[in-house]
Amino acid sequence: METGLNSTTFWLAMALVLLVEGFMPFVSPATWRQTFTQILKLTDGQLRFFGLASLMLGLMLIWWLM
Repeated sequence: METGLNSTTFWLAMALVLLVEGFMPFVSPATWRQTFTQILKLTDGQLRFFGLASLMLGLMLIWWLM
């Protein structure tokens, strides 16, 4: 098995993102809509904090899995 990132790995990762992102709107559209309404009420600083936390968590997971 090959090691490293190739185009197949990239597209598989993108497909996984789409699966995860599409799950809630499919299963519970009302809850998804309500969640987005709450997100729109957050300040820029709060959104940046959650964005930074997501980035850091993602980087830590990549580092841990590599």
